[in-house]
Amino acid sequence: MKHGIYYAYWENEWQADYLPYIEKVAKLGFDILEIGASPIPTYSESQMKEIRDCASANGITLTCGYGPHKSQNLGSADPAVRANAKIFITDLLQRLEKMEIHTIGGGLYSYWPVDYSQPIDKSSDWARSVEGVAEMAKVADACGVSYCLEVLNRYEGYLLNTAEEAVRFVKEVGHPSAKVMLDTFHMNIEEDSIGGAIRRAGKMLGHFHTGECNRRVSGRGRIPWREIGEALRDINYQGAVVMEPFVKMGGQVGSDIKVWRELNPNLDSKQLDYDAKRAVEFQRYMLD
Repeated sequence: MKHGIYYAYWENEWQADYLPYIEKVAKLGFDILEIGASPIPTYSESQMKEIRDCASANGITLTCGYGPHKSQNLGSADPAVRANAKIFITDLLQRLEKMEIHTIGGGLYSYWPVDYSQPIDKSSDWARSVEGVAEMAKVADACGVSYCLEVLNRYEGYLLNTAEEAVRFVKEVGHPSAKVMLDTFHMNIEEDSIGGAIRRAGKMLGHFHTGECNRRVSGRGRIPWREIGEALRDINYQGAVVMEPFVKMGGQVGSDIKVWRELNPNLDSKQLDYDAKRAVEFQRYMLD
């Protein structure tokens, strides 16, 4: 397994200059930096090359995360929204290929965060989403990208809340580039057994996010890490394990993730770096 961290641990917005974070995570002992997709459609060819080359020079693998906007919802009842989603995602996947990013994960079958003030029609949205993801999986395959569908808790999404639902969805999609993505934070809310959920995903598991039940770095809470490690070894998971901690108030990140208190006693950059370094050491010990 390779271990990574999401750039937004240090940031308050869904986009950033990723070059310093590539160098930072390499020094902290990570193998992977996960970047956000939001700014990628605006990148020039030279910017994409610069990020790709920086990652290569520092021995860092890049992965990508994204929660589509409401206007990019593959499961929408509005044909224009679905068409727009396909255009956006196709362009994004082609850009990821140029950046040599081979994994994207998130709520790529719907949109995020969900507006629960509107009526929910899960069965119809599911059917439309399966059709749309099947089409996007073919594009992802042509681009050499794994299209990983994140299982989200009920407060952030409604289509895929459990590993069992995700496995059924991926089977209906029926394309090998479409994979299941699990996250310990969401599993802690929804699953009867975290180890059981991992085993249920089995060979379909394409991406794995980690973090504590309160979204702090790994090893600072009550997530059952030994159980997770045993389950990952049982399915012979060899993919990315990316920490996705959110500990800072403020900005769009803090608002969307609902961080209403500072989760670290000392939020200066040195402390954040120290906590990340200790967390990846803990995670390697528990999961590898």
